[in-house]
Amino acid sequence: MAKYILFDTETTGNQEEDRIIQVGAMIVDSKGAVEVYDELCSTVLPIKIEAMAVHGITPELIEGKGTFAETNFYKVLQTLNNQENYLIAHNMPFDMGMIQKEGFESNLQIIDTLRCAKHLLKDSTSHALQYLRYALELYKLEKDEAEKYGIIIKPHDAIGDVLVMKLLLSKLVALTKEAFPGVNPMVKMEELTRTPIFIETFKFGKYKGRKIAEVCGEDMGYINWMMDKMDLDVDMKYTLDKIMGHI
Repeated sequence: MAKYILFDTETTGNQEEDRIIQVGAMIVDSKGAVEVYDELCSTVLPIKIEAMAVHGITPELIEGKGTFAETNFYKVLQTLNNQENYLIAHNMPFDMGMIQKEGFESNLQIIDTLRCAKHLLKDSTSHALQYLRYALELYKLEKDEAEKYGIIIKPHDAIGDVLVMKLLLSKLVALTKEAFPGVNPMVKMEELTRTPIFIETFKFGKYKGRKIAEVCGEDMGYINWMMDKMDLDVDMKYTLDKIMGHI
């Protein structure tokens, strides 16, 4: 019976050297039973002021706590680390990168709700978790859900974000069923997580709001500069390759 491991981390910062200081998780089985984990953990790396300003976790709060590898969540995660189960996060590369620094190597199926939202909610202005919380009116459902599991929801708190992500996941499951009838929605979302996204318009730079295909036809100098100087993500690379393959 598959289990669905929704998790989020808060960290000392967002750079390569940074480490986990809080993990929140909800592990859901196929019958709907839920296990909740909300744990602070210590690290030898100081918490950056910029990070404290976001999540409010200070050195005093993690003093005397065990490391991430000693958390109950990590111990359970290791027992579930196989292809039958799903690991789910919003912006998975960040959180996966963080747990990999702690020695975890995943054998799980992966679902990134951020990438799935980009596929299924293409017209949304933003796909950030807090934006979708309000755009999809998830906030109207979260009070009852939080009370059910004894969770306090607040932005940039690991377990609070996980609960919002659980509500988002339910919405994405419904959208997946509509878009791909007759297909197991979790299997499809795992596939969508691995599928590049074609980007219609620029969301940055001097051509913000313009269709990328039009700009490729008008200003290849700018496109070549982007490809040479910018660290483009997989979706932008896919988009440019597809457009230029037809020019």
